[in-house]
Amino acid sequence: MQPDDAILYRALVDAASQGRCCALATVVDTRGSTPRKVGTKMLVDPARGLVGTVGGGCGEAEVIEAAHAALADGRARRVRVDLTKDPLSWSPAVCGGIMDVLVEIVEPLRDAP
Repeated sequence: MQPDDAILYRALVDAASQGRCCALATVVDTRGSTPRKVGTKMLVDPARGLVGTVGGGCGEAEVIEAAHAALADGRARRVRVDLTKDPLSWSPAVCGGIMDVLVEIVEPLRDAP
């Protein structure tokens, strides 16, 4: 477990205890040079914002957009973040790899009957 994971899991428990649905994004596969590695997580809480990061920039924006779509329709999805070709980027920080990110809905626990 990464040190930041404890913060993310606390935020997830807080959201669940307050009855909020969130989206959990997890890097599940990488190829080439990527800003984050397999297992890295980011929580998207519509009421509180982001906890963690899957790399920042345009790639993270794609994941956040997918998280909001997943929260809207209740369906998990896999997002491919392609950092190999960004014709508009002049930044030497562009990694040049590909990340696959699983976005899952995390619902609060319901009381058992």
